[in-house]
Amino acid sequence: MSENLRVLLVGGPMYDPLYGRLSEFEEEHGVNVEVVVAPTHPDLNERIEREYRSGEAGYDLISTHTKYAPSQKQWLTPLDDDLSSSELEPFSERPLELARIDGALYSVPRNLDVKLLLYRTDLMEDQPSSWEDLRETTARLRSENLYGFVFPGKESGLFGHFFELHAMAGGEMFGEEGPPAPRMDDEAGRWALGLLKDLYENAAPRETPDWHYDEVAACFREGKAAMSTDWPGGFYTYVDPDSSEVAGRFDVALYPEGSAGRRVYSSSHSFAIPTSVRDRAAAIELLRFLTSRESQAYEARLGTLPARADALEDARSQAGPGSLEERRWDLLERAQESALIPPKHPNYPAVEDAIWEGIREVFTKNKSVEDALMETEAAAGRAAGGGR
Repeated sequence: MSENLRVLLVGGPMYDPLYGRLSEFEEEHGVNVEVVVAPTHPDLNERIEREYRSGEAGYDLISTHTKYAPSQKQWLTPLDDDLSSSELEPFSERPLELARIDGALYSVPRNLDVKLLLYRTDLMEDQPSSWEDLRETTARLRSENLYGFVFPGKESGLFGHFFELHAMAGGEMFGEEGPPAPRMDDEAGRWALGLLKDLYENAAPRETPDWHYDEVAACFREGKAAMSTDWPGGFYTYVDPDSSEVAGRFDVALYPEGSAGRRVYSSSHSFAIPTSVRDRAAAIELLRFLTSRESQAYEARLGTLPARADALEDARSQAGPGSLEERRWDLLERAQESALIPPKHPNYPAVEDAIWEGIREVFTKNKSVEDALMETEAAAGRAAGGGR
């Protein structure tokens, strides 16, 4: 076994704690793991693209994501011959299927992401019953010292909010087959983008167009917002009094429903073995370690919805009856029923970029909702076909 492994991992509060377990792997296997951390997933994607296209990459294992992996397939290696069916059996069906490309397993899922609504119980008696109620409540609560609602204003965070709102208004952005050319210049799109524009103007901070997930989460934790949404993995940061001003003063809830029901943007983070791997046997052992029952249960105890059913059982068993943690697990199980999965296609990341960049101009350039939708649909359609 190699004495050294080099890995490229996604960073941030939702992901970093797991990497503290790498010392256990190093001690057990006598291997040094050199970790390179990309601070956000967009940074990770850019680094993978740049280093693998230039031939500079020298990694034995990388973080990826099931919605981005098809665009990285040329740099990933299939895993079906490395992992037995019994090893994969504990994984839940959906994240495992998301990790397959054209039927072959190209990564092993770390989690299944579905978002919940967070709201301040010291400011609100209950969660909003509809998006219209949320819009009115956030505007009413907005003050000099408090934002009514905070959300990401760029990258996948902005795309995701628009994607799910569009679906909740009855829109169907992507077809079943072919390149992911979106349909968004429609009534559902006007409602979804109109709502985001209204929330930005009347409830959110001016800095929203520059905020990714971590800035949004920090704002809520600092007690500066009445409502937000977040992925499961950062839950521990909200309930820790040492890092959260709102510990004990917030609750979680399902999203409000739209006219067409509830839809929640969803996918899976995962780990893959790239074509640059030097010691495949050692890299596979590290992959097993990072996606083991113990590793996923460790992340689940911090909040993550793990891809493994056995790890989920371990974490749920430690939630006290009637506790916020127990209620959150129940809500996450229900939220999975409303999962909205983006298409698997190598051109999908370019389409996602075209969409968030286009609709963001409603915030940054005061563009009308109608013009933004028309121009963005056209730009995203070109991206779907391989052009920009």
